Amino acid sequence: MATHTSNMKWLVVGLCLYLIITRDGWCAMSEKQMNATKKLIRNSCTAKSKVAPEIIDAMHKGDFSDGQCYLHCIMNTYKLIKPDGSFDWEGGITTVNANAPPNIAVTATASIKNCKDALKNRSDKCAGAAEVAKCIYEDDPPNYFLP
Repeated sequence: MATHTSNMKWLVVGLCLYLIITRDGWCAMSEKQMNATKKLIRNSCTAKSKVAPEIIDAMHKGDFSDGQCYLHCIMNTYKLIKPDGSFDWEGGITTVNANAPPNIAVTATASIKNCKDALKNRSDKCAGAAEVAKCIYEDDPPNYFLP
């Protein structure tokens, strides 16, 4: 029974990620669904990048001095970084509008637009992702939406 439950959990996680990552989702998620999905992505990228939760918490307070590869994982999961290393801000807006609740989509799309040129460092994918994330945070700290 435990295996079936575990498999079902991963099926649900995969479906949630698919709906976020695809740019033509069926409908926007509720805020509760979005927060649950952000938590799953945060946990996955925390494990992949081996960053301490305190470092991620510091990012939500404006300190982006550590954990840059965690941010790359987040941006990559949301398909915000193109294969050439550039910031796919247009795709980000499409994804947010298709999946985020309207109250989040309005502020998130504004921040994404305002940060479309934030990525300067294409040679270091982690540093480049941090440039974008920091810009998004600084654009509207109370509505910072990355996990």
